[in-house]
Amino acid sequence: MKALDRLLPLIQNETLKIWKKKRFFVIVLVLLILIPIFTYAQFRINETNKKNFKDWRNQLVQQISEYQNILSSDRIPEEWKRSRRIAVQQLQYYLDHDVNPNSPDGVTFTRSFLSNAVTLFFPLLVLALASDLVSGESTAGTIKMLLTRPVRRWKILLSKLLALSLYVSLIIVVSAVLCYLISGAVFGYTGWDMPVFTGFVIKGSSVESSFVHAIPQWLYLLMEAGLIWVSAMSVALLSLMVSVLVRSTAASIVTMMAAVISGTLLSNMTSSWHSAKFIFSVNLRLTDYLEGSPPPITGMTLGFSLIILACWGIASLAVSFFVFTKQDILN
Repeated sequence: MKALDRLLPLIQNETLKIWKKKRFFVIVLVLLILIPIFTYAQFRINETNKKNFKDWRNQLVQQISEYQNILSSDRIPEEWKRSRRIAVQQLQYYLDHDVNPNSPDGVTFTRSFLSNAVTLFFPLLVLALASDLVSGESTAGTIKMLLTRPVRRWKILLSKLLALSLYVSLIIVVSAVLCYLISGAVFGYTGWDMPVFTGFVIKGSSVESSFVHAIPQWLYLLMEAGLIWVSAMSVALLSLMVSVLVRSTAASIVTMMAAVISGTLLSNMTSSWHSAKFIFSVNLRLTDYLEGSPPPITGMTLGFSLIILACWGIASLAVSFFVFTKQDILN
């Protein structure tokens, strides 16, 4: 209890530091600008679909037909054909069970937004908070004042980590809430109990559906948010390590931005480079396993990606605490 009592003031101090930088407010502002834009874009798509298709089933049939035409073309790379074959089988599964996978409601829009934001958008938001957590102190010179306090260094870094974890969680929660409130005003606040199929097992270019089961969309959304939190925290831990190793705020931010963006691009080009599955950024899109989308590299599973991200996170923590407690920061 005494150790906790000593740690709480440090956590409060680090939380206030992040709050006073007003970067979280900037993140909320970005969300308030982008979500209405995406909502309007989805609204226009829905209006176009209503004009072209009287029923969502006709839309799925048309989509399946388009994918099948792509599969019959000799000009399409085999890797693209593989993803289309899987998509055809999944769309047919929804059609056979009379479930609209693209139901126009606030919950479905929120689920889609969070899923698409997991690999690039959320990591960039996390970087806005995490990249200068330690390097910013070094740049401003406040790290010297902080280390003169009678507190062990590992407790200082732990308080920064816990404060960062709090804000990472807030980013995901606020994103989901704003997305639901804004999109719900256009599409309606329904869809919580709509069935969503999960459990698709990808085997090569085919889908194993024996494990597929329907769950309510609210439960799916919670599962999705949990996986997004794991991905975001992996980026946060790596950002904390870079912030400890690189004392320049600008260099820290640029380094992590380059890693995240290049990793996102790399994940689209790694089908024949099997060793790339050990790169953290290739494993960030955990929500694909819920949806049943094909992984970037054949053979990757949810368990494998979680283990890889855990290894990267543990290694980042080990390096961060070791360097922070040993290096001569005062000079």
